[in-house]
Amino acid sequence: MDYSQFIAMKQEIALLIAFLVVFLCDTFASPKSAKSIPVISCICMMAVVAFGFVTIPAASVFAFDGMYETSQVIYAIKNILNVGVLIVLVQSLKWANSEYVAVRRGEFYELMLHTLLGMYLMISSRHFLMFIIGLETASLPLCALVAFDKHRYESHEAAIKYVLTAVFSSAILLMGLSFIYGATGSLYYSSVAYLVRYNFGVMVVVGLAFVMAGFGFKLSLVPFHLWTADVYQGAPVAVTSYLSVISKGSAAFAFLVVLTQVFGSVWAEAWEWMLYALIILTITVGNLFAMRQTNMKRFLAFSSISQAGYIMLAIVGHNTMGTAALMFYVLVYIFSNLAAFGVIGAIENATGKMDMTDYNALYRTNPRLAFTMMLAMFSLAGIPPFAGFFSKFFVFTSALSGEASVALYVLVLIALINTIISLYYYLLVVKAMFINPSDTPIATFRSACSERVAMWVCVVGIIGLGIVSYFYDYLLRLVL
Repeated sequence: MDYSQFIAMKQEIALLIAFLVVFLCDTFASPKSAKSIPVISCICMMAVVAFGFVTIPAASVFAFDGMYETSQVIYAIKNILNVGVLIVLVQSLKWANSEYVAVRRGEFYELMLHTLLGMYLMISSRHFLMFIIGLETASLPLCALVAFDKHRYESHEAAIKYVLTAVFSSAILLMGLSFIYGATGSLYYSSVAYLVRYNFGVMVVVGLAFVMAGFGFKLSLVPFHLWTADVYQGAPVAVTSYLSVISKGSAAFAFLVVLTQVFGSVWAEAWEWMLYALIILTITVGNLFAMRQTNMKRFLAFSSISQAGYIMLAIVGHNTMGTAALMFYVLVYIFSNLAAFGVIGAIENATGKMDMTDYNALYRTNPRLAFTMMLAMFSLAGIPPFAGFFSKFFVFTSALSGEASVALYVLVLIALINTIISLYYYLLVVKAMFINPSDTPIATFRSACSERVAMWVCVVGIIGLGIVSYFYDYLLRLVL
């Protein structure tokens, strides 16, 4: 093997260097200097973000006999995830330096960078063996992150459910890949895509069903979503926000590549109706259950389930516009969801309150937090002129830009109806903060500087991506 091929993995190497810096600081730092580990982690992640934007390749590069690929689109996808991870790390600074977490603060950042490395491999893999390596590299550290609050019963419960879900979903995915390998005799994406046309049969359909089920667990698609609310509620807010945007976004990108590049030739024969059913169930069930939630973490858990359905809608068109729409949707979703989790985390760190009724009259005592949460809810609901409206618009447009059919129009109509339904429960949060009275509202407090910086970055993203059309145009030109 020519070791110069590792040069193609520039982003992975940069992230690995950041991980080693954090690990060495955590290992050799004195108790006094250990307080600087969160700041060092954020600085390292900022360097990774900057490196990703200045080293974009001019053309696609393959390595390891075609098992690994990087390109301008893949760089853009990883950069989107990097921005989200940086915001999560900044939001977690106060929590990581708290007395309860201080003993293991370094482990939190090491595990988070390690799982991001696995997501890189998932996105760049062009061979199912490398994909599985990336998947497990991402999943195992997440199990430890979910169990980070080891003295809380809810965290134990969440960790057990996440571990079992990760194990079963990986087993189901591997079962599907074994069927695909049995039908085609190859694990290369390109070879499977070529051979599946001539070996299409029951084995391919069953294998694809298992593969979609395995991805369904990772993306919290209905009916594979039952773990999501309990895990989100039990995990720390920083981990929950990471699960809801970064983990979901990376799985969505990997799912897009597998379905379109590997099984695109059997779209109508094999996975069109499976995907339609998953999208309708996911959006509808997510919306209906979100209406019933009072705990803010569980509320955003079912909201994220519904949002996963819209993310999958971008794959329906299986075209370049769908890829650009998916990238833009995930970018907007990162800013919107992390803004909401930033407010939730700030309030929990200051007061320990997590119920929606605790947010009654929040505007009277903490108007800036209420304003940030309102923008996040408006964007998630798709209210113009905020970024969430345009992300949904581009997703619907990309779905209808392919070969139209009656079933496709019905699918988009159901998604539009569900968008109207989602307005109800998103506006419940706004109503609680601005309209509902309360004799004992959350007392006025000043959130940490890092929390404020992260929230204002999200606010700028929500407003800026809604006003400036350049970002979507850039992504669309990138994938053409």
